[in-house]
Amino acid sequence: MAKFEMYTDKRGEFRFRLKAANGQTILASEGYKTKASCNNGVESVRKNSQEDKRFERLVSKSGQPYFNLKAANGQVIGNSEMYTTESAMENGISSVKKNASEAVSEDLT
Repeated sequence: MAKFEMYTDKRGEFRFRLKAANGQTILASEGYKTKASCNNGVESVRKNSQEDKRFERLVSKSGQPYFNLKAANGQVIGNSEMYTTESAMENGISSVKKNASEAVSEDLT
């Protein structure tokens, strides 16, 4: 089963990552100052991941495709790993769309 893992990073900020059923991280957040804000970020992913227009498809300086998931206001709420091909990136987007709405939340803080 897919899950959101909420954790505290080395700087003491709250973050989450969305993991697919196989344990692979498919989306990671930026840092939040409070746990409540981090929870809001998770809910924003659940909502915004269902709209394809919220996924910003990008290419890194080294030529690797990746994506950001953005909220309605344009703020990035999560980003992907670097992929080797565009088709692998599209599979990652499909996985976020499929898993985010039903993923359970696990608090590791």
